[in-house]
Amino acid sequence: MGSAIYGQQGELGQLFSKETQAIFFNWKEKPVQRMLDFDFLCGRPTPSVACIVQPGSNGGFQKVFFGDEEIAIPVYGSTTEAAKKHPKADVFVNYASFRSAYESTMEALQTATVRVVAVIAEGVPEKDTKRLIAYARSNNKVIIGPATVGGVQAGAFKIGDTAGTLDNIIACKLYRPGSVGFVSKSGGMSNEMYNVLSRATDGLYEGIAIGGDTFPGSTLSDHCIRYQNIPQIKMIVVLGELGGQDEYSLVSALKEGKVTKPVVAWVSGTCAKLFKSEVQFGHAGARSTGESDSAQAKNAALAAAGAVVPDSFEGLEGAVRATYQKLVEQGVLTPQADIEVPEIPMDLAAAVKLKKVRKPTNVVSTICDDRGEEPTYYGVTMSQLIEEDYGIGDVLALLWFKRKLPKYFTKFMEMCIMLCADHGPCVSGAHNSIVTSRAGKDLVSCLVSGLLTIGPRFGGAIDDAARCFKKACEDGLPAASFVEGLKKQGKRVPGIGHRIKSKDNRDKRVELLSKYARRVSTTTAAV
Repeated sequence: MGSAIYGQQGELGQLFSKETQAIFFNWKEKPVQRMLDFDFLCGRPTPSVACIVQPGSNGGFQKVFFGDEEIAIPVYGSTTEAAKKHPKADVFVNYASFRSAYESTMEALQTATVRVVAVIAEGVPEKDTKRLIAYARSNNKVIIGPATVGGVQAGAFKIGDTAGTLDNIIACKLYRPGSVGFVSKSGGMSNEMYNVLSRATDGLYEGIAIGGDTFPGSTLSDHCIRYQNIPQIKMIVVLGELGGQDEYSLVSALKEGKVTKPVVAWVSGTCAKLFKSEVQFGHAGARSTGESDSAQAKNAALAAAGAVVPDSFEGLEGAVRATYQKLVEQGVLTPQADIEVPEIPMDLAAAVKLKKVRKPTNVVSTICDDRGEEPTYYGVTMSQLIEEDYGIGDVLALLWFKRKLPKYFTKFMEMCIMLCADHGPCVSGAHNSIVTSRAGKDLVSCLVSGLLTIGPRFGGAIDDAARCFKKACEDGLPAASFVEGLKKQGKRVPGIGHRIKSKDNRDKRVELLSKYARRVSTTTAAV
């Protein structure tokens, strides 16, 4: 891999290789999976995503596919930790929102092992972008973006959603390197141009979308000068747009001989002349504020500097094809041979949708069914439950016992629920243990979650008991003296015995349930 683009002329080179790995900031499943699918198409031995940074995370992993194999990519809570664990990952793919893009990007730039940062977010404040650019230039780092889809080195490495779907990647032959270096402001137009290059040439070698903001982290000329020093790149294609002065830096590079390889260029936005007032196009920087910012002026300047500039965008493919054929005829390049592309297994969800596979059910419910017009509880519809005046006990009978139970039994269940519905704090420990168990935790965790709920109102006043017993031990009191002393103070021994209920003063709830059970005992015995 070459060094960053802000060094001396002899130091310029390619940013990526087949061994390049990235730190992916702010987990997004589709971009990560697309990067790994591209890796598999290219025959990479290892995935290009080394790890994921999810701020605030306690670690763990995310499951993704690498070909037909499911792998786990480690997750870290900070960039510092990720860089320490994966020092060879020198590309930082930043999917943070525009609100946090500055902080996360600056942290990455300040990380010694990171060379290239791709900032995907749109809407990053210009003042923040300028600070990032200044730091990157002074520290020999590379920024692609903001407001970018990223970049791709054919057959080696791609950033996020660059080049779109697998079908598009295969159609554009990006699974193996070609001979053309491409740079544009637009990610969408880059995808279109990769297709054009696959038809008009032997394909792309490297493509970068610098982003459509007014102040991109790296410029069109930065990458063109870098392409000049990559031997595999034989020609350069540039797609600019109206607004700003970026294209004029390329004009200067052509005139000064910094770029001597054939350049085919087109600046979009010539239609702006048809409007009577200033027009803001899709990108933040696509706005002409003067004659020099216009697409016509830029195209003319590029042509005068030696670039091949067609009469319109429609003529761009023909100009690229003619320039490429000329290089082939001159023996400057030998067209790259195509290779066999491995087939990426189809995701199960996609295959099911296309009715290419049959998927067995994961869960079978024997008590509920929602396949018809309305859900049913063990064959009884929701309408029946409401219209025939079913109660809570009747519903529980259907769900728990899979049958309709006698009214006396369902009434008993309802009485239990009513009497125990509000049992104060006394069930908090058991409740926490149950919830922890249902979450799939181990036995010790379940026990601890219940114990941590012990307090003055639950657990037999165990804290107060411990304090009293400890003080008695420290004072050297015999047990009899300890109890007698508390008795004289009119205090109970904490944690010993129930304060209210006993065998001689039974809980009213117990009496009510017993009384009901005895009253219906004859019916119960018959059942």
